[in-house]
Amino acid sequence: MKYYIIAGEASGDLHASNLMKSILKKDPEAEFRFWGGDLMTEVAGFSPVKHYKDLAFMGFLEVAKNIGTIFKNIRFCKEDIRSYKPDVLVLVDYPGFNLRIAQFAKNLGIKVVYYISPQLWAWKEGRVEKIKNFVDEMLVILPFEKEFYQKHGVDAHFVGHPLLDAVSDLKPIDIEQFKSENGLNEKEIIALLPGSREQEVTKMLELMLSVRPQFQDYQFVIAGAPGLPKEFYEKFVDENVHFISNRTYDLLRSSKAALVTSGTATLETALLNIPEVVCYRSSRISYEIGKRVVRNIKYISLVNLIMDREIVTELIQKDLKTENLVRELKLILTGEPRQKMLNEFDLLRKKLGGKGASDHAAEIIVR
Repeated sequence: MKYYIIAGEASGDLHASNLMKSILKKDPEAEFRFWGGDLMTEVAGFSPVKHYKDLAFMGFLEVAKNIGTIFKNIRFCKEDIRSYKPDVLVLVDYPGFNLRIAQFAKNLGIKVVYYISPQLWAWKEGRVEKIKNFVDEMLVILPFEKEFYQKHGVDAHFVGHPLLDAVSDLKPIDIEQFKSENGLNEKEIIALLPGSREQEVTKMLELMLSVRPQFQDYQFVIAGAPGLPKEFYEKFVDENVHFISNRTYDLLRSSKAALVTSGTATLETALLNIPEVVCYRSSRISYEIGKRVVRNIKYISLVNLIMDREIVTELIQKDLKTENLVRELKLILTGEPRQKMLNEFDLLRKKLGGKGASDHAAEIIVR
């Protein structure tokens, strides 16, 4: 069969690449055409139609500034699908773009599968009608999403979370060897995951590194974002602040704790069993707009959303300041609060259903 896959972000590239591997196991003759990144390229053996780095516009203001480019990409994608004539279109999250493409493909008579639901339960709940009308199979990765869709008359499949596949396949790590390979000293590591966009990373790193005087027995290591050059991080690096690129999972597994900007990274950190503090701050305008459009959501981290209670501390906007970061980081480095968080991470993994999301999704798609 011919599969057309659209992933518009780094996390989508990861999950779609694992999905492609699983599809190939069930359909060895599978042909792919895709929008995505380097991981999908590795599986397919050729480059994407469009790389996600050219698509990832985040935040209300950034989207508004690039609206012309977004609509140009949508028009191009529609013509490319029409020309390729796939048997199935697989959409991976990225709702603003993908829901428009779903409608177009459905009208052409192409089977449409949505893998990894847009966060309609947080905002734009009205988009569920588009799912009902234009998506043949909805494959969700968070347990509460199945119930959400059932409430709206959509028979969604909970396939498990693909991050469990990614972390389960990791080989054991030698921490001392990792430190040696990356020029780190013997001190225990506090990992810093400050996000992926230049403005966001600058703001978050300044705040995260403000705790350093209180943690002189530790070294801080920044996880580089794929889209930012090493030179960008040089102004933050010194004898006790290091930078590592393309080895985020190894960095986390070698760390004592982590400061993490909200997003998929909060769940990755928890699944790798590393205690964390979740950090979030956006521009005042974006935050105020966000508060008005996001409804019925108590937490910003996936960890807390899935567990439906606060098991990792979230420091948001005005609460994200040095003294609060110091307090929360000290709590998770040693003692009872640290162990309590690790116990909760065990429950989180069980709630997500174990390994096999990519295979379950591939089975439904091929069938």
